[in-house]
Amino acid sequence: MKAASLRFIAAGIFLWGELCREGAQYAAPLQGNEEIAKARQVVPAQGEPEVAAAQSEKRNASSGTQTKRQKLANPLNDLLDEAKRDIDEEKYEAAIGPLQKVIAEEPEFAYAHFQLAYVYTALKRTTDARGEYERTVAIDPKMSEAYLNLGILLLDVDAKAALGPLGRAVELLPSQTRPRFLLGVAQERSGDLEKATETFEGAVRLDSGDAETLLHLANLYLREERPGNAAAKFAAVLTIQPNDKAALLGIARSEEALNKPEAAAAYQKYLTVEPKDSAARTRYLHLLLGQGRYDEASAELDRAEAGNPTLDTLKMKADMQIAEKKWDDAITTLKQAVAMAPNDAQMHGGLGRTYLQKRDFPAAEQELRTAIQLDGKNIGYWKDLDTTFFLGGNYPATLKVLEQIEKAEAPTAGSWFVKAICYDKLRQPKPALEAYQKFLVLDQNKNPDQVWQAEQRSKVLKRMLEGRK
Repeated sequence: MKAASLRFIAAGIFLWGELCREGAQYAAPLQGNEEIAKARQVVPAQGEPEVAAAQSEKRNASSGTQTKRQKLANPLNDLLDEAKRDIDEEKYEAAIGPLQKVIAEEPEFAYAHFQLAYVYTALKRTTDARGEYERTVAIDPKMSEAYLNLGILLLDVDAKAALGPLGRAVELLPSQTRPRFLLGVAQERSGDLEKATETFEGAVRLDSGDAETLLHLANLYLREERPGNAAAKFAAVLTIQPNDKAALLGIARSEEALNKPEAAAAYQKYLTVEPKDSAARTRYLHLLLGQGRYDEASAELDRAEAGNPTLDTLKMKADMQIAEKKWDDAITTLKQAVAMAPNDAQMHGGLGRTYLQKRDFPAAEQELRTAIQLDGKNIGYWKDLDTTFFLGGNYPATLKVLEQIEKAEAPTAGSWFVKAICYDKLRQPKPALEAYQKFLVLDQNKNPDQVWQAEQRSKVLKRMLEGRK
């Protein structure tokens, strides 16, 4: 039997909206912290073209005779009907045999290859499905649905390979947003954010009411550090879906990036619909603390803890207490945090710094030494320990810690001033004078009180050294 050239029954039979109604969904998780709606696999056409009728048309056309299409008796049509019944009943394994028999008889029958590709996709036989879709478009280069299905198939396994078929689907379906949306996803996953943005923007121009595309474009704007554009698109989503969680969070993140005071209220609104998002609650609390809204932050912390404090809530509570200079309360809170996370250098360092505020130098030294044991590269802990020794009058220890700090960074005017005082207190006039002089050179009169002190002590030390000669 000669190969039949397929002519589809009606142009509208393969339209995306019609075909999606009955197809099985295949997850297409998109890039970024959020996943958007699953991409649908295009379903097989409803009602198969009759093989015998197609052959009859071809013969009549070659002889110049025009006839109406009619269903003629042909075993291949029965096989197509059998495959369709199996697909409708989701008996995909059973549909393979009839379709393979049709293809064996009519290897250039694009429709049968398309149906078989769909069956393989449903069975997650990706390699086989890809081969059948590629064979379909080789036979019929204008079958947009085959390009679209192939692109969807490849999107999760090889986004770059999906660019070609999805780009062709966009060319063949220029007025439809879905192919354009999926092409944008493939471009984004392939790392071409600029092209992805252009593609999503094109899809939005086609349908400004497509919330899914708007949402994805908005998240892409956030990734590109364009929070103003992102906020506008998130707002557009909310006009369509007022309680959309992703859009509410997006508005909050955008306003935070824009340093808008309304960001806190935006996070609060989001948390009313998604109260279990601990990361968003943390951001909300930090914003309240940054705005000095301690009463609200305290109440929010109490709600978040619900009698079961976590390390994060204890950290925030301590931050708030330190900001309000409630040192005793902060020490109590940080002790709880240290008990919960004994190997957390940050907690020990924070507790040591708080003890320092209370002038409890032995306790501060103990906690800071523990922090250094856990994270010796953190210069902040060394500096706090140095301050602890200096304020506690342990000048030899102060000088030793300064030597350790200077291994990591060049001495500043302030460190030279501390050195000078230490040497001065230890009655070592020569190194004290040298340290005062280096301080005066580096400080450039930025700290007048310390400059005056350094100048006066330098005069005294010079006379002392001259008297020894």
